[in-house]
Amino acid sequence: MNTIIRKSVLSVAGLAFAGGVFAGPIAAHANPVDTKPVAVAVQTAKPQGDQSRINLNDEQTANVKAIIAATKKAGLPERAAVISIATSLQESKLENLGHLGDANDHDSLGLFQQRPTSGWGTPEQITDPAYSTAAFLKGLKQVDGWQDMPLTQAAQTVQVSAYPDAYAQWEQQATDLVAQHWNS
Repeated sequence: MNTIIRKSVLSVAGLAFAGGVFAGPIAAHANPVDTKPVAVAVQTAKPQGDQSRINLNDEQTANVKAIIAATKKAGLPERAAVISIATSLQESKLENLGHLGDANDHDSLGLFQQRPTSGWGTPEQITDPAYSTAAFLKGLKQVDGWQDMPLTQAAQTVQVSAYPDAYAQWEQQATDLVAQHWNS
């Protein structure tokens, strides 16, 4: 029985490969219908768990655009912007937070709640959206395979949060925001 299943699977795989080999050259010569850039799906899988969503004000939308601009400047793909925006949604709801007094988590500041005492930069630097995003992306680039791992795992590896699974709830909204603003 296993031999029959294995041969069937190999036959289907062979047909799929052959179809791709022959269709590839044909498709390469097809006339494009629309050459305008379009937003692509940057989500690698269905978002994990229940999804949260908030309405954004003008400041939060400006911070989304700043994160996207910093991601483009770093030469990274849309997936990096999705991870960055989801992280910022979790950490600060996309608000560039200053010191919150007793409500503050240690000395955490800015969009990503980065800490000067942990080496993220000075308070002035980490409350600058371009700088804080670049710092986050620098950490992300050091994570082997971040492009293919679940968003929450990539974000947690950079952020080292006490709530490692919390980032996942923002993946759909972050994906939607990148799709909406990447080409604008």
